Amino acid sequence: MDANTTRLDTARIRAARRVIDPVFLDTPLYRCEPLEPDLGCTVSIKLETANPVRSFKARGTELVASLLADDGSRAVVCASAGNLGQALAWSGRGRGLDVTVVASRFATVAKLDRIRDLGAGLELVDGDHELARERAASIARYDGIRLVEDSLDIETCEGAATIGLELVDAAPSFDAVLVALGGGALATGVGHVLKALAPDVEVICVQPLGAPAMTQSWRGRRVVTTDSTNTIADGVAGRYPIPEVLDDLLLVADDAVLVQEESIIVGMRMLLDHAGLVVEPSAALGIAAIIEDRDRFAGRHVVTIVCGSNVDVDTYHRWVGAAPSHGP
Repeated sequence: MDANTTRLDTARIRAARRVIDPVFLDTPLYRCEPLEPDLGCTVSIKLETANPVRSFKARGTELVASLLADDGSRAVVCASAGNLGQALAWSGRGRGLDVTVVASRFATVAKLDRIRDLGAGLELVDGDHELARERAASIARYDGIRLVEDSLDIETCEGAATIGLELVDAAPSFDAVLVALGGGALATGVGHVLKALAPDVEVICVQPLGAPAMTQSWRGRRVVTTDSTNTIADGVAGRYPIPEVLDDLLLVADDAVLVQEESIIVGMRMLLDHAGLVVEPSAALGIAAIIEDRDRFAGRHVVTIVCGSNVDVDTYHRWVGAAPSHGP
């Protein structure tokens, strides 16, 4: 497979490491043996939550904000379920940018509070993330400012792709990487690097059954939209895949699987019990995929990217309190 036919460029991804604040780079990658008896395979964790915005998204927003500051731009807007907004607010604050984030008023309260705390303007819409995307685009047009579109903007993909470089540089003994799939920046970024530099590693994207648009699009090799989403994994709950991102995903993903809500919750509980990690639902998708198909992964060495830990504490306790300690 020729990963060079994606929109991403490996040389630019290497250069991105010099732009991104080091606080977001070289995140922990380690084998988590306590998880392994329940999952039946060797599991390594790539931990993207131990940073100021508690997700991988700042790898991309650092590139966006750096380019905007270099251009003399002063204002930027994005739509976000919460994590991109926090990351853009953090990256923009450090470079004197005026950041506006549009989000659903049903988004996780902790994410919204943090966006405000980081000094960004926050506008809430009475609808889902797709409505927020429409509103952000309209603000950008009206005010004549830069619209950051997660996964469509190449910086968001190439920032995420630096995770792939770190995986490859670890001289991997793993043979599969499980990547949360939402808009596609993380999956296409990491996938591009692995296909270019470690082509024997299987790239498996994981999405909730209740938000299956990108997986259905990947399987059908054409954009498939859905009327609604129904999942606790708000970070990956999109309905309208972006055609250019799907084109990239078709080149770099070996598989795309859908998992049930129960498995996501069990995965969150396992990461708490066996790894001491509080994670948001999107970050447990990889574990959920192993839970649902243990035979596929038996005896293999799998890396799961734990991509975010921004949760509402009360809601989190309700979820993990209801989960059994062991998988179904």
